[in-house]
Amino acid sequence: MQKDRINKELLPKHIAIVMDGNGRWAKQQGYDRIFGHTSGISTVRSITEASVEIGIQYLTLYTFSTENWSRPQEEIHGIMGLLVESIEKERETFIKNNVRLLAIGDLMRLPEDVRIKLQNCIADTSKHSGLTLVLALSYSSRWEITNAVKNIVSDIEKGIISMENIDESLISKYLTTSNIPDPDIVIRTGGDIRISNFLLWQAAYSEFFFTTKYWPEFSKEDYYDIIYQFQHRERRFGKTSEQIKSVKKQ
Repeated sequence: MQKDRINKELLPKHIAIVMDGNGRWAKQQGYDRIFGHTSGISTVRSITEASVEIGIQYLTLYTFSTENWSRPQEEIHGIMGLLVESIEKERETFIKNNVRLLAIGDLMRLPEDVRIKLQNCIADTSKHSGLTLVLALSYSSRWEITNAVKNIVSDIEKGIISMENIDESLISKYLTTSNIPDPDIVIRTGGDIRISNFLLWQAAYSEFFFTTKYWPEFSKEDYYDIIYQFQHRERRFGKTSEQIKSVKKQ
C-alpha cells in the first residue's frame, strides 16, 4: 500500500484540494450533475479519513467558489442541500475522530440553513485538536485579498496601524486563513491545470499536483501517492539545491 511508503516524520502540515470533475464524471455515467456532487461526498469522507489516519494537521477543500453562484439555480440549490445534509451526517464522525471544522469565504452569501448548520458544527468541534478540516465556501482568493485590503485601509484610517506596518506578515493576518499555515501541497483533480482563484497568496510556495481523475474517482491510494511524491521533491524556496543540502547537514 502507498500508505506504508509514507515517512511519518516528513508529513506535509497542510494539504489543499480543488475538488474538480463531479459534474463531468456524472455526465459520463449518464446521470445529472447533482449525482456527481453526491458521489463526491464519499470522496470527501474518504480523504478526510485518510488525513486523520496518517496525521495530516490541516486539510482545505475548495467546496464552492464565488464564481459557482453563476451556475444554474437548480444545481446551486442541490449543492446547498447536500451541504446541510453532509454537515449533519458527519458531525458525530468529526467528534469521534477529534476533527475540528472551519470555514472560509463570503459565508453571509450562503442560505441561512447552511450557515446555521455550519456554525453549529464549527462550535461543536472548536476544542478538537486533531485534523482541522477547512471548507472554502463562497470563496475566491481575489475576494479574500480585496477584503483584506479594505480592512487594512480602514484600520489605517482609524489609526490602528500605519503604512509602515504593512508587510507580507501583516497582509497574511488580514486574510481569512490568518490562523492556518500556508498549504504545502495543492491538489487539483479533473484534468485541468489551473488554480481557479484558490489560495493565490497562500500557495506561493506550495507544491502542485494535477490528476486527470475526476473527484469521485480520487482514492486514498491516489492521495497517499501524492504525499509520497511530495516527500521526494526538493523545496528550495528560492535557494539553490546546494544551499538546501548545506542546511540539512547542519
